[in-house]
Amino acid sequence: MRSLSILGSTGSIGLSTLDVIRQHPEKFNIIGLAEGHDVALLAEQIKEFRPDAVSVRDADSAKKLQELLGSHKPEIFYGIEGAATIASANGVEMVVSAIVGAAGLVPTVTAIKAGKHIALANKETLVVAGQLVSDLVKKHNVHLLPVDSEHSAIFQSLAGHRAEDVERIILTASGGPFRNTSAEEMKNVKLEQALKHPQWTMGAKITIDSATMMNKGLEVIEAHWLFNMPAEKIGVVVHPQSIIHSMVEYIDGCVIAQLGSPDMRAPIAYALSWPERCESGIHKLDLTKIGTLTFEEPDMVRFPALRLAFDALKAGRTYPAVLNAANEIAVAAFLDRKIGFTDIAATVEKTMQAHEAYSPVELDEYLQADRWGRETARKLIA
Repeated sequence: MRSLSILGSTGSIGLSTLDVIRQHPEKFNIIGLAEGHDVALLAEQIKEFRPDAVSVRDADSAKKLQELLGSHKPEIFYGIEGAATIASANGVEMVVSAIVGAAGLVPTVTAIKAGKHIALANKETLVVAGQLVSDLVKKHNVHLLPVDSEHSAIFQSLAGHRAEDVERIILTASGGPFRNTSAEEMKNVKLEQALKHPQWTMGAKITIDSATMMNKGLEVIEAHWLFNMPAEKIGVVVHPQSIIHSMVEYIDGCVIAQLGSPDMRAPIAYALSWPERCESGIHKLDLTKIGTLTFEEPDMVRFPALRLAFDALKAGRTYPAVLNAANEIAVAAFLDRKIGFTDIAATVEKTMQAHEAYSPVELDEYLQADRWGRETARKLIA
């Protein structure tokens, strides 16, 4: 039986993870849960899964949770420190890192230092501090297993092959709700339109990132660190059906792809049970009903966020951390209806242009770049 802590248990990835675990009570045991927004839902999860410890957003949330709990009362922590405690708890073998945004960095790093294997859904951890995390994974001899469907597909398509035989890796993108929307029309995009993803059901932040294609840009940076691939060997194609989750092209011209229904429970189940497989609960794929699979080149003029991510990866140093920080602030402002849709990428670009990059070594230096990016983006928006 594999013992787990789940960071972000009330988010979309957390809920899908718990659904997989629910199907396999003989395989998985939950020791810790951490969430940031939905205390009532966490209380229900505690009643069902009976963890030893949990973490919430702040002291007020901890008090509210205490009032909601029944007979089973786990130890309650809060804040980033609380999430880090859940991530490094005794008896935990694997941590599912699914906190949204750069907030997941410190708990994930804490888990790695404690020798926990990581099922990584929090791509920002590698975007902000890829070199640091990669070094720590090697130092502490832990497995870093991708949960994003694209990176899971690449991980599976690389299995059994030599790294030197890889020509490039190819990430697929759905294209989001504005795949066929003109640049002029995108200036007038409303929040409600941007939140309607054609294929995936996700949280608000990642849904907006998918609409701008920043999510795919962040995945490019994540892929660089996960698979040790330079930007020149990472490609992106738009695949609206979201059936092929990503591909690996080899030097002999062969391409190996991983296919499946667009359901996050499949890559989650693979990460949790690796190197084995277990039932995920998704609908089985029937290609005869799908009929056609199509592919397009991404338009980096209409979707400048993807271009900015490639630029940040190539420039290195603290640029990826600043890119992510500015994007988180800009997306939050769009969700609050303070800026327009196209202002998101514009804010990120202006923040990057104002940044004087440096080469970070310690975690605090990465966090300093993150704070600078947030402060600068806020000033630009104001």
